[in-house]
Amino acid sequence: MSDQINRDGLGKRFWEQKRMDQMNNAEWEALCDGCGKCCLNKLEDEDTGEVALTRVACRLLDDATCLCAQYEIRHQFVPECIVLRPSNIEKNLYWMPETCAYKRVWNGDALPDWHPLLTGRAESVHEAGVSMQGQTVSEFDIADEDWEDHIIEEPV
Repeated sequence: MSDQINRDGLGKRFWEQKRMDQMNNAEWEALCDGCGKCCLNKLEDEDTGEVALTRVACRLLDDATCLCAQYEIRHQFVPECIVLRPSNIEKNLYWMPETCAYKRVWNGDALPDWHPLLTGRAESVHEAGVSMQGQTVSEFDIADEDWEDHIIEEPV
């Protein structure tokens, strides 16, 4: 499988050298580990604010690669898709996966040893068992009221 996230020509361990707001677009995009968890639909308890992860994936998630099938034009299909940026990451931390590189770097934590920026291989996230590869169902196949039946624990 080829890596659809371009990680060529980036500075060595740039995420440890720069603040998020200093990263260029290529560096920012390269932080994504390709796990697919951010593209899963989540349920938020209105009383507690607790967020539950479901295996119900956005209609654009490619279950085999764990990447968006229409990333560049995703808002044409999914207008509510969040464009994560340094300017809005803090308000979005609550729903982000625990293994997410954006969340980890924001919190001052190291990238996990399976992250493609460290291994040089996109497949390392899948081999580590932390991605959603082969584990999702399409939101087209599950009624909204049945999402609770598909709540899962985050693979970490």
